[in-house]
Amino acid sequence: MKPHEDKAIEVNPWEDFSKNINKYQSPSLRKSIWQITDTFIPYIGLWIAIVFSLSVSLWLTAFLIFLASGFLVRLFIIFHDCGHGSFFKSKTANETVGKLFGILAFTPYYKWHNQHMRHHANVGNLDKRGEGDVWTLTKREYQASSRWGKLKYRVYRNPLVMFGIGSVYIFLIQNRLTSKTMTQKEKINIYFTNAALLLLCIVMSTAIGFVNFLVIQLLILYISAIGGLYLFYMQHQFEDVTWFRTDNWNYRTVALKGSSFVKFPKLLQWFSGNIGFHHIHHLNSRIPNYNLSRCYRENRVFRDIKPVTFFKSFRALRLRLWDEQLQRLVSFRSRNMINFS
Repeated sequence: MKPHEDKAIEVNPWEDFSKNINKYQSPSLRKSIWQITDTFIPYIGLWIAIVFSLSVSLWLTAFLIFLASGFLVRLFIIFHDCGHGSFFKSKTANETVGKLFGILAFTPYYKWHNQHMRHHANVGNLDKRGEGDVWTLTKREYQASSRWGKLKYRVYRNPLVMFGIGSVYIFLIQNRLTSKTMTQKEKINIYFTNAALLLLCIVMSTAIGFVNFLVIQLLILYISAIGGLYLFYMQHQFEDVTWFRTDNWNYRTVALKGSSFVKFPKLLQWFSGNIGFHHIHHLNSRIPNYNLSRCYRENRVFRDIKPVTFFKSFRALRLRLWDEQLQRLVSFRSRNMINFS
C-alpha cells in the first residue's frame, strides 16, 4: 500500500442496515395499491368463475377453489401488514383495508393483531410462551406431565389435528368469540366482523344459493387456513431454531435465530407475500412485505442465515419438544424419551 492511500474501512453490517432502514420500512403507495389490485380483484374474479364452473366441470371448480385459496392467503398477508402499520403510511388506510380483508379472512382485526403484537414481543422466550404461538413444551416439562397431560400434548401436536382440525376451530369458532380479558375495542370489532360475515352469507346465499355458497366458502377457507397455519408453524418450528430464557433473550438474536428464512419456490413466495423472509420481518415489522426480498438482497448481514427449504420444512413436523440441554427441538422418539412417553 502506498503511503498516501487510505486504508479500507470495514463497514459494520448492522450499522449499514440501520443506516438504510428507512428506505425499506417506508411504504410505497403505488406498490401497496398494486398489491391490493393484483390480489383482491383476482380473488373476487375467481369467486365468480367458481360459481359459473359449477355447471361446467367439478374438476375445474376444484382447481379454481384451490387457486382462490392461494389468493386468500395473500389477502391475509396484506391484512397482517396493515396491523403492523407497514402497508400504508396512513393509520386510517391500514385499519380500513385491514378490517375489510379481515372479514374476507374470517379474522377480527383488533383481536388478532393485539395478540400478534404480544407474539412479536415474546417470540423465542421460553418463559413467556402462550401468546399467539404454537404450544411447545420442554422435554423436562413433558416428562413431568401426567399421562393425561402427555396425551393432550401429543394430540395437539399431531399434524392432522393441528392443521386439519385446528384450522376449522381457529377461523370458524375461536375468531367468533369474545372473552373477559379483551378490550371493548376488540369486542366491538368481533361483533362487527361477525355481523359482516352474516350479511355476506345472506347476500351470497340469495345470489347463488345457500348450499353453493357454504360449500365454496368453506372449502376456500379450509384450504387457505391449512396453508396459512403451516406457514405460521414453519416460521418458529424448524430444525435450527433457537429459544432462550428471559435472562438471555435478545430481540435481534431471536429475530435471526428464532425466526426462519424459508426459501420458497418463486410461485409460493408470491402467494405467501414474501413471508419466508420471516427473520427480517421479526427484526423490523414495519417493513412491508413487498420490500422484504429487496432488504435481504441488499444487506450482507443476512447472508449467513441458513435457509429452510419449503419441502425440507416438513421434516420439522416430528420435532415437538424443546431440549434445554441440547438446545434444540427433538422428537418424542429421541434418546431418553421413550421411558417417559
